[in-house]
Amino acid sequence: MRNLILNPGYRSVLSLRETQKAIKLVKDTFANELASELNLDRVSAPFIVRKGSGINDDLNGVERKVEFDMKEISGTAEVVQSLAKWKRAALKKYGYELGEGIYTNMNAVRRDDDCDNTHSIFVDQWDWERVISAEDRNVDFLKDIVRRIVCAIDDTQAVAHEAFPKLKNRLSTDVKFITTQELEDMYPDLSPKEREDKLLCEYKTVFLMQIGAPLRSGIKHDGRAPDYDDWSLNGDLLFWNETLQRAFEVSSMGIRVDAQSLKSQLDAAGASDRMQYAYHRGIADGTLPLTVGGGIGQSRLSMLILEKMHIGEVQVSLWPDDMIKKCAENGIELL
Repeated sequence: MRNLILNPGYRSVLSLRETQKAIKLVKDTFANELASELNLDRVSAPFIVRKGSGINDDLNGVERKVEFDMKEISGTAEVVQSLAKWKRAALKKYGYELGEGIYTNMNAVRRDDDCDNTHSIFVDQWDWERVISAEDRNVDFLKDIVRRIVCAIDDTQAVAHEAFPKLKNRLSTDVKFITTQELEDMYPDLSPKEREDKLLCEYKTVFLMQIGAPLRSGIKHDGRAPDYDDWSLNGDLLFWNETLQRAFEVSSMGIRVDAQSLKSQLDAAGASDRMQYAYHRGIADGTLPLTVGGGIGQSRLSMLILEKMHIGEVQVSLWPDDMIKKCAENGIELL
């Protein structure tokens, strides 16, 4: 448990029963809005994959995957950490063409995630992916995608506010675009997280770009796997969370690696051995389509729109005993 934020005066705007209804409303509404904005079809997706397939997301490269053996199937299965690689292969398999895409409800278990107001070992998100052209691999195209997603979030919030008038906080749709290097230059003496809080306090909605490579200081703003996002064409969508009074990440997304950026990023990460996998070879030889994609936290978005103090108020997970006790003492009702 780290950095648990408590406000003794906090009380949820919605009752437990209202909260359950509101969670469904937010999830149903946003899925439809996202699909409409980005031209996406909903598809089924795996919860487990084979160990050694090269499909599972390595996140920052240090997280331990949940794995187990099986009674009637040889080898080891892994619970997915995200579907960043699977989606790109699925677009080819299902025959999607330029401007078309898919989304899915992704559930994962991340055993090494911290437990605090915004992190849980259970992860639920909308994973989405869309086919693009080589000409689309630019910052302006990425910014347009971001604005479309923010529009979908704004429409979802409007529906939630109409259904539950007690909700008052409104998110800004005016997106500030800034790179991690520009942010470091602005606040060189602050940590990456402190920089985000400082920036979001002023701009309220930010797309923080170019995450993965070391900055001029020699420190990365944050880790990013080398084999899905192009580190020069990716970013995190952040909102100012009025309840928590800090920056709040809702989505990580980006234009995916092409053959050139895949090679350079694998080399930089010392992970060139991954070229043995079919997924990586498919990018190198052009078999897999060029894509843009990302993940949008379902519980994160619900927590933000429903003005909750803790992610456990909108999802059922496991928490440390002392966290459960402290939350109960401070008006936070964990599901």
